[in-house]
Amino acid sequence: MIIGIVNEYIEAIIRLVVHGPKGHEQELDAVVDTGFDGSLSLPPAIITALGLPYRQRGRAILANGSEAVFNIHEATVDWDGQRRRIKVDDANTDPLVGMDLLYGYELKIDVVEGGGVIINLLPKPKAVA
Repeated sequence: MIIGIVNEYIEAIIRLVVHGPKGHEQELDAVVDTGFDGSLSLPPAIITALGLPYRQRGRAILANGSEAVFNIHEATVDWDGQRRRIKVDDANTDPLVGMDLLYGYELKIDVVEGGGVIINLLPKPKAVA
């Protein structure tokens, strides 16, 4: 289970530890963004500090309808008690957790200032005979 809190801006915040390939790590607060279909976005300064390796270029249509081109890097993140290798989008915003990282989990948010954010692993579907 991952636990967070809703801040004064009514953003669902969770704390993550992100690891680079050479042992660098950074603990940070990230906003849960259900409109973001990637795993995690980080600002360039954090990507550089962690030494995250470049993997490819990406394209996205933003909420305002414009298209953005950005670099995609690779990192390891502590997620629900395990380390998970993920793609990280380079973005000049606060860190964002997207739907790809949340896939397979239930997200519960009490949408009031100081409300709880709970992310739980969904049970595996039963096999159909």
